[in-house]
This record gives sequence, structure tokens and C-alpha cells, in this order.
Amino acid sequence: MFRRLLIANRGEIACRIMRTAQRMGIHCIAVFSEADAQALHVALADEAHAIGPAPARDSYLRGDRILEVARNAGADAIHPGYGFLSENAAFAEACEAAGIVFVGPPAAAIRAMGSKAESKALMVASGVPVVPGYHGDDQSDGYLAAEAARIGFPILIKASAGGGGKGMRPVFAAPDFAAELAGARREAKAAFGDDRVLLERYLQKPRHVEVQVFADAHGRIVHLHTRDCSVQRRHQKVLEEAPAPDLSAALRDRLHQAAIAAAHAVGYVNAGTVEFIVEGDDAFFMEMNTRLQVEHPVTEMVTGLDLVEWQLRVAAGQALPDHWPPDAEGHAVEVRLYAEDPDHDFRPSIGMLQRFFGPPQSGSIRVDTGVRDRDAITPHYDPMIAKIIAAGADRGEALERLAAALADTQLRGLTTNLPFLRRLVSHPAMRAAELDTGFIARHAAELIPPPKEAPAVVLAGFAVVYLARMRFDAAGASPWSQCRGFRLFGAAEELLLLRDAVRLRRVLVRDRRGRMEAVIDDGPPLPIDADLSHGLRACVDGVWHPLPFTLEGDVIDLTFAGEDYALHLVDPYAQRGGEAAVDGRLSAPIPGRVVQVLVQVGDHVARGQVVAILEAMKTELRIAAPADGVVAHIGCAAGDSIEEGTEIVTLAPPDGSASLP
Repeated sequence: MFRRLLIANRGEIACRIMRTAQRMGIHCIAVFSEADAQALHVALADEAHAIGPAPARDSYLRGDRILEVARNAGADAIHPGYGFLSENAAFAEACEAAGIVFVGPPAAAIRAMGSKAESKALMVASGVPVVPGYHGDDQSDGYLAAEAARIGFPILIKASAGGGGKGMRPVFAAPDFAAELAGARREAKAAFGDDRVLLERYLQKPRHVEVQVFADAHGRIVHLHTRDCSVQRRHQKVLEEAPAPDLSAALRDRLHQAAIAAAHAVGYVNAGTVEFIVEGDDAFFMEMNTRLQVEHPVTEMVTGLDLVEWQLRVAAGQALPDHWPPDAEGHAVEVRLYAEDPDHDFRPSIGMLQRFFGPPQSGSIRVDTGVRDRDAITPHYDPMIAKIIAAGADRGEALERLAAALADTQLRGLTTNLPFLRRLVSHPAMRAAELDTGFIARHAAELIPPPKEAPAVVLAGFAVVYLARMRFDAAGASPWSQCRGFRLFGAAEELLLLRDAVRLRRVLVRDRRGRMEAVIDDGPPLPIDADLSHGLRACVDGVWHPLPFTLEGDVIDLTFAGEDYALHLVDPYAQRGGEAAVDGRLSAPIPGRVVQVLVQVGDHVARGQVVAILEAMKTELRIAAPADGVVAHIGCAAGDSIEEGTEIVTLAPPDGSASLP
């Protein structure tokens, strides 16, 4: 077995690999960029080495620097995790040339499966069914448009190299093809350095089902059952489970055998995943991921295996056990907790984790993460915070446990998809396993409801916390500066103006000789009490409600009944300086790179029209006009790297009035 292992990755997967390797007595070597100097994977490693600036292209994608560190540190193996260099055939070859074991498949297998077009041709030759489409070398726009017409709309444009939903665009009508092709090429070029694409028939209600395969260097290949990864947004997975539910025994067996045939076709070794599109009783090969998958924990939970341990054992030359594949027992479900805003098309968010408490871990609950309290989610890398996994004797029990685990999870400081995940795992259609890749879009009204007003208990909770802080801050000061609300006669009153996600709210708090009450928006008096000794609990009408919260400046984030609420204290006497100046100004929501500016000064634009495309955190963000207007100014150009808040486009009203509506 290896003595010293370098992990060429970061975050959650680096921590996860270390956990197994250190248990096996292997010395773990971490690498880190300037942005990750204080990261959790650096703290957990036995030693850690800097490899460059924050951008991945200058650090985690620099195979030459990573190999230099490996040689200097005496590593005898490199585990690439997933993403970055994990599916880079040239890096695998460089490791071999340096005499360092690459914990993964041979370079030839990576190369064969790295091109979707070439892998599909190989699968056809091996008798594995594929979706009808075009996988050829002619990449001219005109020829691709003709092939799309031949296949018939709707079609799916996919980047030939890579995966993860990058460079993937559905097209429903011929007039949209050129624009979507250009967008797919841009994403593919940015993500993989290769803008070639392929075309496939776009199935209407497909499921995304995959098979975990494992192969040793002695010629043995086995399957480790199925996973369903159909619940996705922007073609990226949100929820995964094992085994895939509601497959007939015959279809399940066909998937297992097709996956093994695919692995045999490329001389595969180590862990890999063969992905299929399933519709009804039909199954088509989609791609093979020549690495460990993000969703591997659900397979571990139902098989009792440690897949990283077996990756290391196979890479060291050991054979797979004769009794494999083990049976799948029970069911497991995983969700990905992201720093993103479902209310704005799952736009990535950045900031500091003011508080992050996962559920208690046990034999049935697992949390894989690479962050902790006070860590920052930066614009440089994928915004995943953690994976939360639950197992049960059956699917229903696994979902119940996952719902409870999400209810126990607290996260403050930035926008996340936690409330969305809570709604997802409890949705009746999820419980009924009505799964396909359109699940989120079909149930968007329930999963992503419009913002709603904060309930009275939340507003009362804010008032209690804010006034308690004012009084604490004033403790020990002169009597004239303290904010204790003393009145010689009558009730002490404090008026707070709060803005929730919908509108301005008026909260009048009265202290009648220690008995508190709140009047919300001129409604009836609401008796309140509070216990701040163990976090905030508000007692409203005799019922105690826990209100987990964080307070930063004049903004408080509270959770009530599984929903998060952000409330802002409004100063009625503050000047409104600068507001008119920013009317119509479209600025960057997060740092990124300008891909395209689609308008010119003087252009008339309609509400909802995309005026620019920004690339940030591996995602293309479309900046759209909030109202009809005329382009008055453009503050950036294609290729510019811009910071959050930078002007992109400023619109003037179409009628020449002073400001946009």
C-alpha cells in the first residue's frame, strides 16, 4: 500500500479522501491555492503545499506544479478526486512518466471516454445502445444545423468533451439553434478548452440512471448497482439516490450488463460510472465518467463499502474480492447543499458562512463537507457547501430521515438552496418517485414559491433580538445613552421599520412593566416573550417557537418552520442619496468574466431581454433588462473580469422620463 498520497483537489472531496487514507495509515499531502490557504482540507492534511493563485487554471489545473510538489514531497501516488485533473489523460500519463501512481483508470480509457462523440461510436461498436444523434467531425454551423433538422426538434446540444452540464443546451425550434449553439460552444471552450459539440434527440421525460462500476488490473469488472440522478437544475444534479427506484428487474440487469460491456470496451481499471438515459423500458448510453462521482456516498451507504479505500487498493495492484458485487441493502438519498439562489435561476452566491451546523451524524446520516463556520464561499470554485446523505430500510424511511436532517441543518451568512431542498425531499411527487430530469421545472411553483411576507412571530423575533442587542451594547454606559425604554408613566414603546422580501413592515414594541407585546402593521397587540440564553425562542400567544438567527449590522436572518427570512432595519430618517443615480443600472451580481455584451448604446430593449452574459463560478449568468428601456451606457466589454457591483449596462426609460419605473 502507498505510504504518501498527494490529493490533487480541494474542498469536500479532498477532505473525504483524507478521511479514508489517514484511516489506512497513509500520509496525506494537500495542495492549495492562495484563496484556500486557510481551507479545511489544508487543516486536515498531514502536510500542505501552495501551488498558485486563486483561479483554478493557475493552481488546481496546473498539472506540472502538482507533479513538482508530488516529487518534492516524496508522494508515491496522486488521487485526483473529481473535477480539475481527474479526467485529464495527459496528466495521468505525466504521473506514470514520473513514476507516481495515478489513482484512477489508464490514460487510454480516459481518452476514449473523454470525447462523447468517440465514446458513443465505441459503444455502438460494442453493442451498447445510444441515443440517435450526430457525433461526427464536421463542426461547421451549417452542417450542424442540417443535422439538427434531420434528427428533428427538440434536440440537445452537448459539449463533446467533459460533463457536469457545461455546454449542454436543449433547443426546441430551428430558429433558436444558432444562438444556443454559440452559447454551448462558449461554455464548452471555457470549461474544457474544446468547443466541439454533438447533437442528440432530446427525450421528453427521461430519467438519468447510472451504474457504478469497479475494475481491477487483473481483468475483473463488476457493477455496484444503480443510482438515480434525475433531479437536476441546469443539467447539474441536485438529488441522487441508490438504488434507482422503480426499474424492472430485466431493465436493471440490462443496465448492469451494458455498463460492464462499456468498461470492458476501453480496458477500464478502478472506479467509474456509466450513465444512461432511461425512458420507459428503453435505456441509452449517455457517457462514462472515468472517476469517482460526487454521489458515490449513496452507493457506499447501501453496500457498506468505502469506495475510496478500494480505489487505493486497486491502484496498488490488489484484486477485487471474489464475492463482489455485494447486495444492495436498504436505500440512500443524497442532496447537494449549494451557495446559490433558487429564486434567481439558481444563481451562485458568495460570502462568508456566519454559521454552519449540519445534522448529527450517525449510521444513517452522513455529512460530507469541505467548509466550516467563518469560511468563505468565493467566486473561484464550485459553490457546493456540503452533501447530506440519509439511509433507511426503504426509500420512504431514507427520505424521512433526510427531511429531519435538513430540518436540523442551520446555515447563515449567504443565500443557499437549503429551504429549496427541504421542500424538495418532502414533495409528494418525490415521495411517489415520479422522477425525470424535468422534475424541478415541472414542480417549480411549489419548490420555488414566490417570496412571502414574514409572519408575525418572525417580526416579533427580530424586534426582541434587536432591542436586546441595543440594551446590551448600552450596558455600563451613562443613563442618558442606555436604551432600556424606561417611562415614568405609561408603556415604553419602540417603533421599528423592517423590510422583508415583500414590503416594508411596521413593528411597534411595547414594554408594560416587563410584559412585552408587539403590534405588527397596526394589527392587534401580540404578547411576546423571549429566551436568549440558548439562542432565540419567541413565545407568541403562549406557544414557544425556536428561531435560529444571525445578526450582522442591521440585517437579521431567521428560520421559522423550515423557511428562511431576511429582515433589514430601515432608518426612516436616512437620506435616499444615490438611489436615483442607480435607477436602470444593471450591475454584476457576483465577480465574473464578461462573455458577451449583446446591445449597443441607443438600442431599445424590452423587459426580460438579455443584454449581457456573465460567466461566474462555472455558470453563465444572463443579465436581463428589468423593464423596457434604451441603452444609455455600457460599462464593460467582452473579456473583462469585473467585480461584484460593476456596471454592465445602464438603461434610460424609453419615453425620456427621469427614471425607469
